[in-house]
Amino acid sequence: MSVDSKITTQSEDKIKLSVVIDDEEFDHEVGEALKRISKNIKLPGFRPGKIPRKVLEARLGPTAGRQDALEHSLPTYYGRALIENEVDAIGPPEIEITSDLTEGSVTFEATVPIRPKPSISGHDSLEIEIPSPIVTEDEFKAQLDSMRKHLAELEEAEKPAEEGDLLTIDIEGVKDGEVVSGLSASEYLYEVGSGTILPEVDDFLIGSSKGDQVEFEAKHPAEEGQISVSIKVGQLQVRILPDVDDDFASQVSEFKTADELLKDLRERMEETKSQQVGMMARDLTAKAIGELVEIELPEELVENEIDRRIRDLEMRLNSQGLELEKYLEVTGGAIETIREDFRTTAEISARIDLGLRAVAHVEYLDEEEENFENYLENMAVQMQMKAEELHDALKTSGRLMDVRADIAKEAALQWVFDRVNLLDEDGNAVDSAILEVKEPDIPDMTQKISENNDVEAEDLSEDDLMDDQVVDQENNDGDNEL
Repeated sequence: MSVDSKITTQSEDKIKLSVVIDDEEFDHEVGEALKRISKNIKLPGFRPGKIPRKVLEARLGPTAGRQDALEHSLPTYYGRALIENEVDAIGPPEIEITSDLTEGSVTFEATVPIRPKPSISGHDSLEIEIPSPIVTEDEFKAQLDSMRKHLAELEEAEKPAEEGDLLTIDIEGVKDGEVVSGLSASEYLYEVGSGTILPEVDDFLIGSSKGDQVEFEAKHPAEEGQISVSIKVGQLQVRILPDVDDDFASQVSEFKTADELLKDLRERMEETKSQQVGMMARDLTAKAIGELVEIELPEELVENEIDRRIRDLEMRLNSQGLELEKYLEVTGGAIETIREDFRTTAEISARIDLGLRAVAHVEYLDEEEENFENYLENMAVQMQMKAEELHDALKTSGRLMDVRADIAKEAALQWVFDRVNLLDEDGNAVDSAILEVKEPDIPDMTQKISENNDVEAEDLSEDDLMDDQVVDQENNDGDNEL
């Protein structure tokens, strides 16, 4: 579809597009519209869907077909105008038809909300506090002891209970004279300090001995108000941890000596912690960039981010064989509540997006063609296409701006991260060079696309090519059933 379009006015948050639809192209759309209309009209001597155009126009009037054609094709004409003018729209437009629909060229104006371009400063001197990436001796010992526990022997002891000891207990929770479901058991083996029943349990069991009767009031996450808990302390057992020797190493690993095991364990812990702290540092840097954005967020941006999170939730539920509607029905939730729960993180993500775009712009990172061309080449290879074909497909689908923006944002985040002042909890400087940070793919869904050998250039969709930075929220329901 061909259109003649241009931006006529522009402000910080809106632009106005003036669009002229090609006469010949629109006349074709009118013909298709009349074919659709004819299927629902009965005229003597004509089969449904086979009524000649002139007969229909004479019967229905000259505007019927043009009106239907415009309703069907307007979104496409509008989308084409956005692409041609590289408009970064963030919400639906306000459309005004500015021509006579009875004949002649069709023109319309679209007032479009656009992504704001806030100014930014201070991004080159950020200070971020992160955990120390160094594995402490306590952390190393705790991990080693965790391995030793797997081969530990249990030994009965007569002493006050300490954290880590195993107690055999009889427990009963009562509320309003009735036993609380999931909080009653006999001869239950409980590890003191694990907190797997109720937080208050450990407070009362530490220091207790065999034969003690412990009673207290507590709040249960599944019950309203307080419940009465009674615990009879039975046998106490302690773990006898094995020595870390060559025999131990061969039982818990592929290594033959304890020295090999300890060396490998420390290296793996250092690598893991470096990666964890590195990703945390990167995330905190992104958040700090977002906090530099001082403008009021357009509601369209926030709602778009919430919509994306809802779609992601639906995909996760679908992967588990669930529908969102069924999930809400079972949980007694409401989509409005979920949307509101997403709002805070959506606002943070929207500010990060604007902040990264602003950094990319002020540091001229959005003008670097090398990153885009490298990405295009790599993606084209994955999809078994030529880079030029992929470029045209992205442009035709309207995803070219998004891909460029994603690449520029990633470059902006790296630019800031290379200059950020990282400090640990004690105020000591942390060299970012020792942090292992896995670079994300841009966009994240590239691999998914490349795995589909049947995908065509024109089939590239928004979901395929949009950066999908999802904030996962783990659901801790607080159930502590025995």
